[in-house]
Amino acid sequence: MAHCIISEAEALLDKEFPVLNKGFIRLVDYMGGDARVVQAARVSYGAGTKSLREDAELIDYLLRNQHTSPFEQIVLTFHVKLPVFVARQWIRHRTARVNEVSGRYSVLKDDFYIPEREDIAAQSADNKQGRGGALEAEVTAAAQASLKSAQKNMYADYADLIDRGVARELARINLPLSLYTEWYWQIDLHNLFHFLELRLDAHAQKEIRLYAQTLFDITKSVAPLCCAAFERHALCGVRFSREEFAELQNRLGSGCGAGLAGKKLERFEEKLRTGRQT
Repeated sequence: MAHCIISEAEALLDKEFPVLNKGFIRLVDYMGGDARVVQAARVSYGAGTKSLREDAELIDYLLRNQHTSPFEQIVLTFHVKLPVFVARQWIRHRTARVNEVSGRYSVLKDDFYIPEREDIAAQSADNKQGRGGALEAEVTAAAQASLKSAQKNMYADYADLIDRGVARELARINLPLSLYTEWYWQIDLHNLFHFLELRLDAHAQKEIRLYAQTLFDITKSVAPLCCAAFERHALCGVRFSREEFAELQNRLGSGCGAGLAGKKLERFEEKLRTGRQT
């Protein structure tokens, strides 16, 4: 089977999809598609491509049973502009190839992320790493103004150091996490699905969730059957622990376990309500 050319993906190449106030994602290149996954899975007996329905069923079977290697046959390359604090969460996924703009070689742009007022919330009372309830309007306005003022001052100091001849690698060191950076990010579909499963979760920070959703929307054009199976079994599916499964059996009247309590029960109830891992 020759190089896969997918018309829907070709139409998206180099198209800029905006994220946040100044960020974006572009699909730079792709290798393979649904047909490549099917071919890789059937190579052992050379059955060739079958009907679309049979291909969809095979892809669904592979993902449902965690036969992951055929999905590694699809590779996508993205150009991403994102705030540094989002990049530091993103880079924790160490299964991609990354080339990032360097502040040692280039003068960095005066581009910073400012959250919308409705996204400026209080610290969560029961989640050490998340946001909680809404804040009063004057508080969010003051927070937004403070962020803008600090960013303006820090970039002015950076530009002044550059003008004075200070080395770029030193002039940059006081710049904040809200500064935008850019990179080329290349990843295979199996590992991209793992990234998306974590970063589309409601517990992920909103800013990286928006990037993850845009990645997923673009990826659907490259491998729609694979994405549909991923959405069905992983993104919108739920895994139960042994204790949770016993609780489920109890509720269906076919078990005799002692039942869950406390935090374990809360996590189980949330899975039933939302259909997502907790």
